[in-house]
This record gives sequence, C-alpha cells and structure tokens, in this order.
Amino acid sequence: MSRPALNDRTPTPRRPHLPLRPLWLCRVCAAPWPCPVARLTLCGEYAHDRIALSVYLCTVLHDAAADLYRLNPHDGPDPATLFTRFLGWAAPRGVHAGQVRGGSSEAGPASRPTGSR
Repeated sequence: MSRPALNDRTPTPRRPHLPLRPLWLCRVCAAPWPCPVARLTLCGEYAHDRIALSVYLCTVLHDAAADLYRLNPHDGPDPATLFTRFLGWAAPRGVHAGQVRGGSSEAGPASRPTGSR
C-alpha cells in the first residue's frame, strides 16, 4: 500500500483562534487572547480598515476588562497590561498618529491655536 502524496491530502479544517470567555484565553492554543495566530488573522481580516480593527479591539478590551474584573475583583487586571495585550500590537509601526487618522504629519490649519498664523 502506498502512502498518499502530500498534495493528495485534503486540508484539515483549521479551528479559529477565538477567545474563551470569561477567561479570555484562546480556545485552540490556550494563550492569552488575542494569541499570535488570532492577531495575524485579525490583521488579515482588517487589512484595509485599520480603524475598524481598532474599534473592534477597543470593544473586546472593554468586555475583557469587565469579565476579568468579575473573576478577580480584589486583584483586577492591570489596565496598561490589557491595553498592550489588546491594542498595543495593532498600531502600525513607524507611522505617526496623524497619518493613522488619515491626516498628514504636519500641523494643518485645524490644529493651530486660535489667533495664530
């Protein structure tokens, strides 16, 4: 009996790396969610709309903070750690905040104080 060639095998369906609530661990790899695979998947899904990715991540950060605080109200989650975990990785590298918002990195008329020229 011969072994099937690699190309003859049907691909095994991959399970999505989704959060297990209220623990906020990945259902597949048990890493803190969003795990590296979930981050890559989210970057691909939101490749053309980084603002929507940020809005989505803010929403899940809010939900995660509430869930994790309910699980452990006496030693709740550190806000800075949660920010880094849910949002810090999603900011484009080497891009100024004005460019992310769609503006330029130079100060325009709207950003000047009133009365200055």
